[in-house]
Amino acid sequence: RREPLALINLKKKNEETREEELASRLDHCKAKATRHIFLIRHSQYNLDGRADKDRTLTPLGREQAELTGRRLASLGLKFDQIIHSSMTRATETTEIISKHLPGVKKISTDLLREGAPIEPDPPVSHWKPEAVQYYEDGARIEAAFRNFIHRADAKQEEDSYEIFVCHANVIRYIVCRALQFPPEGWLRLSLNNGSITHLVIRPNGRVALRTLGDTGFMPPDKITRT
Repeated sequence: RREPLALINLKKKNEETREEELASRLDHCKAKATRHIFLIRHSQYNLDGRADKDRTLTPLGREQAELTGRRLASLGLKFDQIIHSSMTRATETTEIISKHLPGVKKISTDLLREGAPIEPDPPVSHWKPEAVQYYEDGARIEAAFRNFIHRADAKQEEDSYEIFVCHANVIRYIVCRALQFPPEGWLRLSLNNGSITHLVIRPNGRVALRTLGDTGFMPPDKITRT
């Protein structure tokens, strides 16, 4: 719903409206900039924690976040913001990463919390949440996709670079939706802790996946998927 023609109220257009005027209005609604979306999976965390507040990063997880932060800083990009899940493991990962990106504002959101986005196809035997969870989480994660993954606003003049720190299920679903792949295939993708996934959204709405779950910047003994 960001295609320029969809942003013009055609009901106001009468027969006397010239084609030049319509073209001018369309041009005013066209995006000019490219958005670069960096989706970061949180680092390794304590799986034994019963509540979210107890699921803090492990010592290795903190090392992974440091490595991810250094990698992002080494890209030499001017990041606009870091939007992160409000869950403890994502918040802690963000705090460590942000030390390497001073001055970049941080925004917390419940939309990016972990969950069950859509029933996977084919199903798996080791992960079977209650059916109601797909309806509750799926609507929220789809809302996150629609809210955050879109072409630049027409008023945006320069390319933007944004970081989203969240969870494997959320990232996998977003990648499938952004590339217009069947979203039911999200569970076929695998992401390491602290990995970087890079999506590019062009002004015309075309999306490209530059990297998926990159952890090549980590030593082999630091890589986990838990």
